[in-house]
Amino acid sequence: MNKNKPQAGVKRILIANRGEIAVRVIRTCREMGIETVAVYSEADKDNLHVRLADKAVCIGPAPSSKSYLVMQNIVMAALNTNSEAIHPGVGFLSENAAFARLVKENGIIFIGPDPDVIELLGDKVKARETAQKYGLPITPGTGAVNAKDGKAVEAAMKLGFPVIIKAAAGGGGKGMRIVRKSEELAENISIASREAESNFADGTVFIEKYLENPRHVELQILADGNGNVAVLGERDCTVQKNHQKLIEESPSPGVTEKMRKAMAAGAVPMFKELKYRGAGTIEFLADGNNFYFMEVNARVQVEHPVSEYVTNVDIIRQQILACTEGRMEINPNAITLNGWSIECRINALTPGAITRLEIPGGIGVRFDSFLYNGCFVPPHYDSMVAKLIVHGTDRNHALARMDRALRELVIEGIKTNIERQRFIINHNVFRSGDFGTSWYAQIEKEVENGR
Repeated sequence: MNKNKPQAGVKRILIANRGEIAVRVIRTCREMGIETVAVYSEADKDNLHVRLADKAVCIGPAPSSKSYLVMQNIVMAALNTNSEAIHPGVGFLSENAAFARLVKENGIIFIGPDPDVIELLGDKVKARETAQKYGLPITPGTGAVNAKDGKAVEAAMKLGFPVIIKAAAGGGGKGMRIVRKSEELAENISIASREAESNFADGTVFIEKYLENPRHVELQILADGNGNVAVLGERDCTVQKNHQKLIEESPSPGVTEKMRKAMAAGAVPMFKELKYRGAGTIEFLADGNNFYFMEVNARVQVEHPVSEYVTNVDIIRQQILACTEGRMEINPNAITLNGWSIECRINALTPGAITRLEIPGGIGVRFDSFLYNGCFVPPHYDSMVAKLIVHGTDRNHALARMDRALRELVIEGIKTNIERQRFIINHNVFRSGDFGTSWYAQIEKEVENGR
């Protein structure tokens, strides 16, 4: 039992997630004096988040479709444990408006925006229209299209190839296809739509003009639903493999102070008007001094620790306070960025039992993970098993610290991408800070061969 005096309006929160993010939420809850309830699949019965929580409830077999995505089981677990709120974490049901609505209908607080706001922002076509309303530039694109609609080819021709097909309800690179020739469009719309339906239960897709080598930049937002909106600087997520982020940093080496202010100038009134509540991220593609709205993630992001490091704000704590009490402990007008932070995602390339784990330490080093010696990494879920985050006085200092920390990190029993991450952060192009989203594809063979 948690003996600390509760510092928020709720006494018990159920975390509707697993792994690293569940551990992350539990730790902040414990500091706030809030009891936690973990949910877990049969494959995760020995997961660290199950061990750390005050209570734990099994919600189904290993496949996420039969456990972490079964919203009725999660809500029932919350009701049976007298949980007053549900934190959705990242992925799974975190941006599912139907889930948020079900939670609310059962008298439980959803730690996230209102279901109607999630629904609006979750539809990327509607989100683009909303962003445009507040003066944020968007990449040229279409509304919803389908493979049998001849107008799709006509629209793509007007945009000019290459174009990118995106899932309206998607994220994480799912339901996304780059098309360079008109004769390949219909087939790729069908593929993207099927993938979107499989991953998000919504096969709606749309088309945008594809920018060949932009930077991927995002603003971290915190809002209390009562008109107070804080921008915790930007993150750079440009290093990606197949649209999956590998390395993130804050601030971005490609964003000027003028760009930063311009992004925030459009984002803040939009989030105020929406009465947005909790943590959120507004994502942009930056091309030189120009930037274009891409999407809003109506939840906390995997890479939030780099923003925490440079602002000294516990984003999970403020998210909980905003959603349970309608307040935050921070002054939106007093956010300052200090130093530089970098995060490397550590991915499992194979499942298996951890036979040896040595975690790096020292000043400015943080390791967020669900790993421990002897634990088993199952094959059923996302491959990310840990995040290594560092903070330094400037970018060069942070890079030196990351290199040192990656050298110290030992994970045995499974194959990981640790050495690949070391190769990337020591590459002369990455060190220069001058690169775009297509850069990793250009050096991928070098990375995998370690030269």
